[in-house]
Amino acid sequence: MPHHVTDRPPVHALLADGTTVCIRPVVPGDHDQLEGLYEEMLPENLRLRFFAASHRSAHLAADRACAPARSGYRALLAETQGRVVGLAEYDAGDEKDAAEVSIAVADGLHHRGVGTLLVEHLVSAARVEGIRSFTADALSENHAVLKLFADLGLRTNRRFEGPEVRCTIALDESDSYLTAVEERGRAADVASLEPLLRPKAVAVIGAGRKPGSVGRAILHQLHAGGYTGRLFAVNPAAHAILGVPSYSSVSALPRTPDLAVLAVPAAAIPETAEECGKAGVRALLVVTAGLDADQAQALLAACRSYGMRLVGPNCLGISNTDPQLSLDATFAAGHPRPGTAGVAVQSGGVGIALLDGLSRLGIGVSSFASLGDKFDVSGNDMLQWWESDGRTGLALLHLESFGNPRAFSRTARRVTRRMPLLTVDAGRTDAGRRAAASHTAAAATRTMTRQALFTQAGITATRSVGELLETAALLHSQPLPAGSRVAIITNAGGAGVLAADACAEAGLSLPAPAPALIDDLLAVLPHGAAVGNPVDATAAVTEDQLTDCLDRIMRYGGVDAVLVALVPTAVAAATGDDLVRALTRGPGRRTKPIVAVRLEQGLPIELLPATEDGTIPSYAEPQAAARALAHAAHRAAWLARPVGTVPDLDGVETERARTVVETYLAAHPDGGWLDPRACADLLSCYGIPQIPWAWAETEDDAVLAADRLRGFDGRVVMKAHWPGLIHKTQQHAVHLDLRGDSQVRAAYRDLETRFAGLTTGVVLQPLAARGTELFAGVVQDEVFGPLVLFGLGGTATEVLADHAARLAPLTDHDVHDLITSPRCAPLLFGAHGSGPVDLGELERLLLRLSRMAADLPQLAETDFNPVLATPGGVTVLDARIRLVPCRPRDPYLRRLR
Repeated sequence: MPHHVTDRPPVHALLADGTTVCIRPVVPGDHDQLEGLYEEMLPENLRLRFFAASHRSAHLAADRACAPARSGYRALLAETQGRVVGLAEYDAGDEKDAAEVSIAVADGLHHRGVGTLLVEHLVSAARVEGIRSFTADALSENHAVLKLFADLGLRTNRRFEGPEVRCTIALDESDSYLTAVEERGRAADVASLEPLLRPKAVAVIGAGRKPGSVGRAILHQLHAGGYTGRLFAVNPAAHAILGVPSYSSVSALPRTPDLAVLAVPAAAIPETAEECGKAGVRALLVVTAGLDADQAQALLAACRSYGMRLVGPNCLGISNTDPQLSLDATFAAGHPRPGTAGVAVQSGGVGIALLDGLSRLGIGVSSFASLGDKFDVSGNDMLQWWESDGRTGLALLHLESFGNPRAFSRTARRVTRRMPLLTVDAGRTDAGRRAAASHTAAAATRTMTRQALFTQAGITATRSVGELLETAALLHSQPLPAGSRVAIITNAGGAGVLAADACAEAGLSLPAPAPALIDDLLAVLPHGAAVGNPVDATAAVTEDQLTDCLDRIMRYGGVDAVLVALVPTAVAAATGDDLVRALTRGPGRRTKPIVAVRLEQGLPIELLPATEDGTIPSYAEPQAAARALAHAAHRAAWLARPVGTVPDLDGVETERARTVVETYLAAHPDGGWLDPRACADLLSCYGIPQIPWAWAETEDDAVLAADRLRGFDGRVVMKAHWPGLIHKTQQHAVHLDLRGDSQVRAAYRDLETRFAGLTTGVVLQPLAARGTELFAGVVQDEVFGPLVLFGLGGTATEVLADHAARLAPLTDHDVHDLITSPRCAPLLFGAHGSGPVDLGELERLLLRLSRMAADLPQLAETDFNPVLATPGGVTVLDARIRLVPCRPRDPYLRRLR
């Protein structure tokens, strides 16, 4: 077991009640505290732990935990503000894949999740060590520890032996365990955010007596906004500011605030944060910008040490519009309107734009967080808050980075089943292709990675803040469409044409109306109306006629949404008709979305009050309406699809694969590209089909290998190899269509001569049959994890750039999307008269590639190009794999930044 007990750095995590603890390996200096942990236990708890109430046991247990590091043993402790509150350890002894586990929690801290959190961290460490199960002995009356094991989410078996129970816990990497960890983490996260987003008392530190300071502006917003809790200012030079009592320091406050707003100079931030922590403050909002590295580190250290959650620094502030709280701790110009949209941003300017836009539209805000430099509280935290606050029905994010995208993805997949989650796909243009060593790395831009995350998690990704508001207005006010079929009604032919173009460009369809509907519409519309799609009702249409037309189309089963494009006319004005009212006075609750386009409208988006249906979105541009409808259709399609599952795969030898990787990295500590033999060995561990091949280091060996490999027509391929050779075709390091021994010898001599001093050997393969050349690969992104790419292969793969990408591990739905997304997909299904390729085998290859990437974090790049797909099967013709030294990191382990 290669890793030592002290090799895991300390991390901070949340207990069930939101308290912060530090989880770290035990060191010899912890002996006295560990002994004290046991000695302070009640005799009954000591008996339950050691099966006897002996203080001698306490000393021996501390000795064992603090002994020099030894193979198969690991001890982790939990501490808060320097006090040890729990210990968990496992000991494998002489076992290879099983270990005995034990837990101790300080008296007074039971039922707060200390033991569970420690065991989760032990499970993560044990899996890295190759341990596959824990065993634990407990007295049958020790209900607390038995419940802890039962509730972990892992398969647990119990065997009763007299007064004792032996528990065996399988450390499977199951989705049920991830779900259980996720649920515990969500509850703890929400509890930790209570002092931040529902504080009973707030102190603003740094509010000046004169107008112009940020602190004074936030104090004004809190006071004028009607904050219902206790409000204090901290300023040693004033007794009151804006009518709010002011005190000389945090320690002088008559009550410890839950939330402290820090608006002091950057140099004073560390000392102020420390003072808040000592006073018992539970959350900090730091609006100050310009912290240097040392100040930033000291701020976060104070927050972790004293268990304070932190928003910022360098941010606009936070708000919670719940009328029972009315918290507006921002320095925005106005107060956000109460409503149902949760908003989290990093940019203060974007935050102001969204607050203003949502308030103007009448959607309003449930809670808002400007995360700034995002030292602690993240978009993931806010998602979990909105999921449980009972007020949020729409989530809007504008994030420039993701702290833990894999955890974010799991949270987002769950949240988007309950409410729309919208974001702006920012930074698209800086993701140009990097000069990379492989086709995979060249294709895997950060934009592609982020879009894969959004697609798989069901997140609605827009291209601008304006588009975000346009889409939010539709999702807030209208039902989701059942599909992407749109009917357009207009009173001006030109407006209808613009709307039709916009719908087509957005990927929506415009089906022709059925004959029965045509007759029905002609019966109610004025003479000269053209009933197609668009329906041109002409400028002579009256309010009643437009209402009848709209009602008939809404009842028609051949469309999923209706877009009404209207322009003001003198005809309507002369008759007193209000064509817009035809949209807003509709009978009953409509089951299909309806949107308006009014080209004369002054604002980009408005919500029109409707008599019975709430509101109807009205857009100044048809493109905006079409984009919003397309986003709604995509969301409806995502919701309609069952949740995907990661299929079980047979014939996977994960342990052998890890041995291949460890063996290579032991010989190449800096990593590198696997040679063809090691590469083929790794692929065989995952059952990935490869064309037959042979390795040769001499001319005679090449001839013998060619004789063994020649197919039905006797032709072979020869490829040169040396470490670092990637683009063989560009280097002219490949000979195709070799027939007979003389051609094989000539090809070998050519490669040996041209690449003298480089080549270490050659690979020979039979000439492959004709088929569709594809490309598949993986890139390990340090932030996002493994990304699987797929598309058209061959020498032109980078030129054509016909690729799709999804984050691993792939579900059955992900792999289907991966195959059908590239432009070349019709070729796979038999377009142009060719038969369809073996799609089942193609799916299995991608799933096995995904599993390999998920199992092996050291796998930096995998490049399969070409992959030959035929009706009879799928085969990898050329594979390249690059490994780098990388410690496995559990992305789902509960920990704070």
